[in-house]
Amino acid sequence: QVQLVESGGGLVQAGGSLRLSCAASGSIFSINAMGWYRQSPGKQRELVAAMPTGGSTNYPDSVKGRFTISRDNAKNTVYLQMNSLKPEDTAVYYCNLDYYSDAGRRGQTWGQGTQVTVSS
Repeated sequence: QVQLVESGGGLVQAGGSLRLSCAASGSIFSINAMGWYRQSPGKQRELVAAMPTGGSTNYPDSVKGRFTISRDNAKNTVYLQMNSLKPEDTAVYYCNLDYYSDAGRRGQTWGQGTQVTVSS
């Protein structure tokens, strides 16, 4: 079974920074992509940053230039550095993993979510 454990959320003032971490563990043979999504009340979950293995990172315009995704492949960990935070970045942030298991099955799993609150 594959699990994701997130950390790093919290309360920050507008203009501040936070760094989220997400560590994957379990029967992972290979990783296709890791990414971050967010969801605020009354809104759909949206992509914040994606990093496919061997591919280019992908950001929506709303966070481009402020957020940076990175991976430590040796630790199966993905990070999200968030700078110049705005109140509209307030949301629950979820880590996502697209992988192949040791049994050769493709799977996708989500982290438990971490709250990010940006005060004005």
